[in-house]
Amino acid sequence: MSEPDLATVAMAAFDQVVAATPGFRARDGQREMAQRIADSLHDVSLGDQTDPQSAVTVIQAGTGVGKSAAYLSTTVAMALARNTRVVVSTATVALQEQLMTKDLPALAAVLETPFVYALAKGRGRYVCKLKLERLVGHVGEDATELFEGDDEGNTAQDPSAFQPNRGAAWQDPMERRMALYETLATALAARKWDGDRDSLAEQPEARDWSTVAAERHTCTARHCPRFSSCSYYQARMQLAQAQVIVANHDLVLASLGMKALPDLDNCLVVFDEGHHLPAVALDQFSSAMDLTGLRWLDKLPKILIEVADKTGFVLVQDVATLAQQLKTALLEAGRLAMELVRGVSTGYDTVYRFKDGIVPEAMLEPFKLIHGHAAALSDALEALGTELKARAKEDPALAANCALHYARLGQLAPKLNSVVTTSAQWLCTTEPPLAKWLKSDTSSGLVSISVHACPIVPGDLLRRHLWQQVRGAVVTSASLTTCGSFDFFLGESGLADLPQVNTLAVESPFDYRTQGQLIVSDTAADPKQVDLYTTQMVAALVDDLRQVPHGALVLFTSRVQMQAAVSALDANLLDIVLVQGQMARSRLLGIHQARVEAGRASVIFGLQSFGEGLDLPGLLCETVFIAKLPFSPPSDPVEEARAEWLKRAGRDPFSELVVPATGIKLLQWTGRAIRSETDQARVICYDKRLLSMGYGRRMLQGLPPYAVSRRVHGTLSAL
Repeated sequence: MSEPDLATVAMAAFDQVVAATPGFRARDGQREMAQRIADSLHDVSLGDQTDPQSAVTVIQAGTGVGKSAAYLSTTVAMALARNTRVVVSTATVALQEQLMTKDLPALAAVLETPFVYALAKGRGRYVCKLKLERLVGHVGEDATELFEGDDEGNTAQDPSAFQPNRGAAWQDPMERRMALYETLATALAARKWDGDRDSLAEQPEARDWSTVAAERHTCTARHCPRFSSCSYYQARMQLAQAQVIVANHDLVLASLGMKALPDLDNCLVVFDEGHHLPAVALDQFSSAMDLTGLRWLDKLPKILIEVADKTGFVLVQDVATLAQQLKTALLEAGRLAMELVRGVSTGYDTVYRFKDGIVPEAMLEPFKLIHGHAAALSDALEALGTELKARAKEDPALAANCALHYARLGQLAPKLNSVVTTSAQWLCTTEPPLAKWLKSDTSSGLVSISVHACPIVPGDLLRRHLWQQVRGAVVTSASLTTCGSFDFFLGESGLADLPQVNTLAVESPFDYRTQGQLIVSDTAADPKQVDLYTTQMVAALVDDLRQVPHGALVLFTSRVQMQAAVSALDANLLDIVLVQGQMARSRLLGIHQARVEAGRASVIFGLQSFGEGLDLPGLLCETVFIAKLPFSPPSDPVEEARAEWLKRAGRDPFSELVVPATGIKLLQWTGRAIRSETDQARVICYDKRLLSMGYGRRMLQGLPPYAVSRRVHGTLSAL
């Protein structure tokens, strides 16, 4: 098939989907989106090419456009015609579930060419059979040794160990965990469980699961005696058969160069909820290490020496001395860190950030030692691991033993790797500088000090690590523009000024002027007068809540602010309000829906995570109340470091970063109001800066075209 025909194939598939959709309403924006994808990606070069042609189409599709149908029909049809694959990456589990249970089955029922689709998950979502068998069988080891990869192996820090009024129902933490592992092993052996954590009826605690989770550092892959029945690799085999793979942004970025997903230069890629990419990139390339919990360092040389002795491998390094030297350097770094933290705070829960990423020389000295000793230990661990894999490959009879030894090494590898990576980043003096900070907290009951480092420009990371590999991609979301422009997102995502990038903003089919209303309610206090503003805002909110007939959503910028509102509710309002965190999200939403369907009023109080991805159509959400413009907390060390760097360069971080980032959040928050062509809803914002300040009016430009009114002393006036 000639390349120009691929665009025709893509649009024909789109038309098939449209024709097969029950009760479909023609949406010009959806067709425009599909056409742009077809035109942009039909002639990209895939695979090994001397001068490859790339294309990245960035599409903002307003609520109600039906973007998943537009991008799935076109990209899947082109991929099938080219005998390649599509990777669809999302930011939320909810969208993954929608794609897997609704959108992809609908597409498969329509397209003439059959295709297989599968969900990709990280290795840690699957159980390691060998670890589980080792735990349940004990294989001649003391039970306490089975948890040597735990956080310091200290059961006193396990919350379940602190139960003052335990009574007869109390169970020893070790017994409870062993009972869990017995249950999992039995279900796995009886084939009543497939080894996927997400398919368990009741989710185990994170710490319990981590002990038996599959992970790269403890896995000998095809050399493991359980490889043929491994839950993770069976899932990988299903992925290998799939033409469409649904993943998430974290997995895509973490898997670059690791072959867990198709090579991004040899497939088509869709990043839905693409506005999350910059934040995910920063998270992926950040690092942290603990300066106080160091018992693992006492175990590391012991395990290395035991495994080497049992396999007859000669360790070149003196690992016992190296581990002691590393521990000494870490303790010295911890002492200096504690002095710095105590010098700026009277409490133990605080963050100390280094200005311009410059660490004092006295603090750097132990980090030079830390990096050298940790790197040497890492080399020893890697050499021993390589030897174990080689022996398992050469002699299958040794595979089980080698896999168990490899797993023992791997349990401590992540801690050692974090020390190597974090110390390297602390010694790094690049421009722009990395954000570097210390954090102390007492959440475990003890004072802990940790070291953190993170790049501050996500666009640089994505351009270097992601976009250089991608040949054909769609990046889409309902919130890619802010203040009426793509510029902020393109810069943050590393796509600015790349020749292969094109953009398109597709308007929502909703008539916001007639379906919705945006009311800015003035308070006498300025929002910067935090306590006074909160008091006045809460008073106005409480009055408004008394008028709610059906469903409503209140979005707060902080937990303290939300609690102030809860405290101001009388008994009648307390009876209709559901507060995020009081119960599981799914249960809260179920109760809300049941109340509204029964003709009762119901109001949800939520924070940032409820401002995005929450779908409450019709009567479930007739009003969205916004307590304050959703500026990020000013204490985030990465944002502080970036603002500092921009100021040093003579730039304005508030205008360049803070305003557009807040504009995107505000677009998401207001997007909870109108979810269908028949919805009628209001947005009430209590922050007068949306109209009174220039930056507020910039944000307003990026919102849907609501009918806007101002409310002063209860009187509405249209603008």
